Amino acid sequence: MGFRLPGIRRSSFTAGQSSSKQMEVPKGYLAVYVGEEMKRFLIPVAFLNEPLFQELLSQAEEEFGYCHQMGGLTIPCKEDVFLRTTSRLNGL
Repeated sequence: MGFRLPGIRRSSFTAGQSSSKQMEVPKGYLAVYVGEEMKRFLIPVAFLNEPLFQELLSQAEEEFGYCHQMGGLTIPCKEDVFLRTTSRLNGL
């Protein structure tokens, strides 16, 4: 018997905006910034163990190292690639 991972959540602001209420991340989620506009998404922490998502993390490590100035992970890929990848993970 399998289980479905909860889906990603699109945050309501971009990286340049700040509000303590908007910055909150629910338990079980992680903030990531994606794309040229650095849109913020909340992903389930369970994605971190998935090989598809680990490839995105490897790209982030190569480009940015472990220093992420915005407080969340910055993933260097286009938003559509990120959404396609996370959509596939939701289908597992």
